[in-house]
Amino acid sequence: MPITASPEVLDFLASRRSASALTLTSPGPEAGELDMLLRLASRVPDHGKLTPWRMIVLEPAAKTEFAARLEALALGRNDAKAAAKLAKLKTPPMGVAVISRPRPSEIPEWEQLLSSAVVCANLLYAATAMGYGANWITDWYAYDPEAMTILGLEAGERVAGYVLIGTAKEPPLERDRPDWTGLVSRWSA
Repeated sequence: MPITASPEVLDFLASRRSASALTLTSPGPEAGELDMLLRLASRVPDHGKLTPWRMIVLEPAAKTEFAARLEALALGRNDAKAAAKLAKLKTPPMGVAVISRPRPSEIPEWEQLLSSAVVCANLLYAATAMGYGANWITDWYAYDPEAMTILGLEAGERVAGYVLIGTAKEPPLERDRPDWTGLVSRWSA
């Protein structure tokens, strides 16, 4: 396939914003839309073609049950703060957990982890381009061993992020962006 300029993609990237997870409501993507989002999310750089990631779809009923189990875990630890943090997971109609699963290879694990992060970014971008609000989050349940067991992770797997998707009740706010000019240097010999 030839590479062609795509000014509309540049415009999209220049104005892209994450929607607050707490503003995402139904409807979420329909089955065909979700399939397209997952297909687009998987079109990432993947040195060695290892596919060092997978996705777990959390459709409405399943997401509700998953959040209920996480809440029981938090409350069983008398951790009301952790239970309250589940609002970002509970509110949107749909979520996708992107799971990093590095493979034994000569390809460094770091590169494999980066590939899973790009899956999160592609999913976020694709959902936004489809007209949905989306937010990429992590929180205690992305790192907690018992929460990872509830999600069904295998040994060596980690949550790269939860991408939450729905219809934004309000336009996403712009946030301060870094002055990129102060973050760039040019190497010279």
